Amino acid sequence: MIYWDWFPRSDPAPLVARTVVDAFTENADAIASGNHTLKSNDVLAVLRPGLQARGFTVESGKKVPEKIQVPVLFGQNGHVVKSFEAGRAIVNNQFLKDLFQACMMHDVDYLGIAVRNTYVGPDYRRMVEFFETLYTSSRMQPPLRGILTIGY
Repeated sequence: MIYWDWFPRSDPAPLVARTVVDAFTENADAIASGNHTLKSNDVLAVLRPGLQARGFTVESGKKVPEKIQVPVLFGQNGHVVKSFEAGRAIVNNQFLKDLFQACMMHDVDYLGIAVRNTYVGPDYRRMVEFFETLYTSSRMQPPLRGILTIGY
């Protein structure tokens, strides 16, 4: 089963988020963590055609030319100083690194993180609880228009 949440909870999920969720829902049987132990790149391979058909650019592998480069800092004469590749599921709070990197990326408004519903434990629920706490507290607000979480 595909679960998803949108943050901040006070805003409706925009069309771009619902479009991504649709791609996951269409492939739920092929990627469900309750039935499969697919690696994140294998899940992405299943989702890639549907996401590309919806107009998304999708990484095709782990090699540099297959990744999507997103600039983070610009140096002298506008050259990229540092870049990150988006991706990777939750492992040892990897989603926190993904959040931080998305907050640093230039012209990035939304972050989407998809993780297994269950891996070592209830990974998806734990991640959602973190984002609920983040958005409920007024101590720190991400500079993003929204965050989409998906559990598969």
